[in-house]
Amino acid sequence: MKIVTICGAGIGTSGILKVNAERALERLDIEADITATDVASVGVVAADAQVILTSPELVDRIGKTNADVIVIDNYFDIDELAAKLEIALG
Repeated sequence: MKIVTICGAGIGTSGILKVNAERALERLDIEADITATDVASVGVVAADAQVILTSPELVDRIGKTNADVIVIDNYFDIDELAAKLEIALG
């Protein structure tokens, strides 16, 4: 399974989201390959992704995708990440 985290520049916020998503997935006992990227590269990086994690303000900039787009309100809230990932991944 491939998950992509995105932010404006692909360095800071997406990296934080990546680390916390890894923690949430560990809690759920789910293995995934998680990649952090910028919103401009999401079309290429997430071409084969099942899930894209992002903030509310970047959703409209993702473009067409087959991945489930999950909006995360608090990147530091592992409980929110775990709950939303569990719903998306079943």
